[in-house]
Amino acid sequence: MAPIDQYLMADRNAEIALARSAAPDAISRDATVLILGRHGYETAIQGKNGFVCFVGRSWGAAFDWDEFWNPKVKAADCLNPQAAHSILPIISLRAKMVMAGRSKEEMVSAFKAAYQNKQLPELESGAMDYMMSKSSYLTDQGGHDMPHVMFYTHVKDGSDWGSGAALSPIMSAPYWFFSPNEQPQTKGLPPILVFLVAVPTWSDGTPVDMHSN
Repeated sequence: MAPIDQYLMADRNAEIALARSAAPDAISRDATVLILGRHGYETAIQGKNGFVCFVGRSWGAAFDWDEFWNPKVKAADCLNPQAAHSILPIISLRAKMVMAGRSKEEMVSAFKAAYQNKQLPELESGAMDYMMSKSSYLTDQGGHDMPHVMFYTHVKDGSDWGSGAALSPIMSAPYWFFSPNEQPQTKGLPPILVFLVAVPTWSDGTPVDMHSN
């Protein structure tokens, strides 16, 4: 884990703008916007359409991701109402624990306990996430950004959606741990398979220049 200050954004307005850039303005302008504070995510703007936009950090990804603690990651997300109900509580709990200095192992244990005690909701059908910002920094590997939308599902086999097939625009990965070797650690956690679908434009409608990122 990096020092907490490296995960925070000093400019509140810049964080709000980045969060809203995750989705087209027709969606994000009426969305609730969260910003990351020293104790977790806080509501900066209360919306009215059920969507929730925020800037995700690296520790919102799979626990075995190589860049799990990378403070450069600033990923604009805009969750639809179904994801706001069932994925946002996971993200919020992650943020609270990271800001409190918890380890990955402590976080995984806390999630298992929370699900066992029914303190976290079940995944809602139709949960999805816009990640179409031109200004996100998603990874140190290769291109730093790519506009896409994500779908959170109970699907067990990515091939049911054509994930990974030749020329398919769809990719998929388990939510909690990427590696098959780590799947035993998911016992006690609800199975969630995330589908990622690349899109050809940024949230402002401009086409993607594949050589610019």
